[in-house]
Amino acid sequence: MTPLRAPLPPGALSIASLLRPYWRPMLLALVAVAGETGAALLEPWPLKVVLDNLLQHRALPGWLAPATAWIGGGSLAILNVAVVAVAAIALAGALSSYLNTWLTATVGQRVMHDLRRTLYHHIHRLSLAEHDEKRTGDLIGRVTKDIESVQDFVTSALLGIVTNVLTLVGIVAVMLYLNWQFTLVSLSVAPVLFLVVHAFTRRIKSASRDVRKKESELVSMVAEVFASIRVVKAFAREDYEEQRFERQSLENVETALRARNIKMLLSPAVEIIVATGTCLMLWYGARLVLAGELSAGALVVFLLYLGKMYKPMRDLSKMSDTVSKAGVGFERIREILETESGVRDRRHARTAAPFKGTIDFNAVSFGYSPDEQILDDVSFTIQPGQVAAFVGPTGGGKTTIINLVARFYDPTAGTVRIDGTDIRDVTIRSLRDQISFVLQDTLLFQAPIWQNIAYGRPEANREAIVRAATLANAHEFITEMPEGYDTMVGERGVTLSGGQRQRIAIARAVIRDTPILVLDEPTSGLDAQSEQLVFEALDRLMKGKTTIVIAHHLATTLSADMIFVVKDHRLAERGTHAELLAAGGFYAELHGIQFATAGAGV
Repeated sequence: MTPLRAPLPPGALSIASLLRPYWRPMLLALVAVAGETGAALLEPWPLKVVLDNLLQHRALPGWLAPATAWIGGGSLAILNVAVVAVAAIALAGALSSYLNTWLTATVGQRVMHDLRRTLYHHIHRLSLAEHDEKRTGDLIGRVTKDIESVQDFVTSALLGIVTNVLTLVGIVAVMLYLNWQFTLVSLSVAPVLFLVVHAFTRRIKSASRDVRKKESELVSMVAEVFASIRVVKAFAREDYEEQRFERQSLENVETALRARNIKMLLSPAVEIIVATGTCLMLWYGARLVLAGELSAGALVVFLLYLGKMYKPMRDLSKMSDTVSKAGVGFERIREILETESGVRDRRHARTAAPFKGTIDFNAVSFGYSPDEQILDDVSFTIQPGQVAAFVGPTGGGKTTIINLVARFYDPTAGTVRIDGTDIRDVTIRSLRDQISFVLQDTLLFQAPIWQNIAYGRPEANREAIVRAATLANAHEFITEMPEGYDTMVGERGVTLSGGQRQRIAIARAVIRDTPILVLDEPTSGLDAQSEQLVFEALDRLMKGKTTIVIAHHLATTLSADMIFVVKDHRLAERGTHAELLAAGGFYAELHGIQFATAGAGV
């Protein structure tokens, strides 16, 4: 497998930097472009030879005489040379065109792959703060649609522009050689044509930008609804979501139609200007032929060249749409690549040594925004092998604490240390490699069960996977499935019960066997039987590990070595279960409410 490349530095990202690894096929494609251009320039000349030198019996130019000598003299020889030349020029043009198309299509696909991989790599390394600000559908659009627009530019426009420009330059040079006055008349409409194309190109780019924005909004809305489809069905909101989708889709259609109208105006404008130029040339050229100042063959060559000259102009005008889309797509891609992660390795960060498990918060404060303070001057220490539980009202900052331990976010003030080392002084990868998570919302991938268990340690063998599942009380229900450990799990694990998903998550943590374990309300929403099985698995998992437990259900805190009560963004209380009950504070109040409610229910 090709190793992942680091994202290109934002300032270095350009079409040239993307094409640099493929300079050899691009150089060969340029040679093919030269062949295609040469064939286009030579194509009218056999007809001129037939009209002037065969039908009107004019002498051949000196440079053509050797070409007829080897097949005999006379009119028949001239005709044979002309016919062979037509076939040879067509064959050379066809081969050059095929080679050019094949090479640019190959390079386009490779560039798309490299750019997609670079963008995907960068998105993965953004912190959760940046992901919180981005909509999933918008990111999907940038990884797919925007990159495809860049690929279309490389495949169909980049060398197409080179071909058309070379063809134009070559045709103008030959026409000037034949009759410079006639050529100037032919080119009199060119400035008007380019001014019109330039004016339309700016409007097309602006319209393309609006279309891409609306498309991203539509994809984001669809992704959001599909991810929440159970909520939609539970509240019978299908009609509402359909109406919302219809409104968004109609806005997309209206924006696309406005863009299309601008594009549609360009083509007729170009055709009118081209027709005007053709009329001028035909009127002036016919007068020159009648006056004997220009041969009929030369006029035909001029007319053919005129058609060939206006064709690149038309193509260049049509390419403005492709170029505009690619420009907008490239801007959107650069916007993501220029987004710097708020949480990244320091320049001199080192690989973390194996953790013993001491976790220390020293005067830590944090807010997701300057106006939203979540933690305020929080300090505590968890000793190696201790089980520390964090309880308190919702929104108090409990989950934020585990986010700071794993460095999903960095504190706005204070330091978080593990074994006395500021976690910002070690690499993020080596930090998270020594932390395992069992979260409340267990996410599984659409993959076999064994692969979900081994997700955090992909090199694990079958024996280790089965052992982890056994310790997590998952082996029994897995073996009862039709394909056992090879059973495919539905997207997000919807084909399994909550207790089964949670036990697979525990097995995933078991197989990593890290010194620090984070449990975020691991038994929430489970029935009594599943809860008991999960508790048994957690007891095995926590042995010898520094464990942080986020708990709303206080039954999970009874055996904790230390309990921290997070209230009003501060640590309000700390102590063992017995100490906090004896203190009669908020924890005792919360305990009384929960267990009194449980007793009343019984």
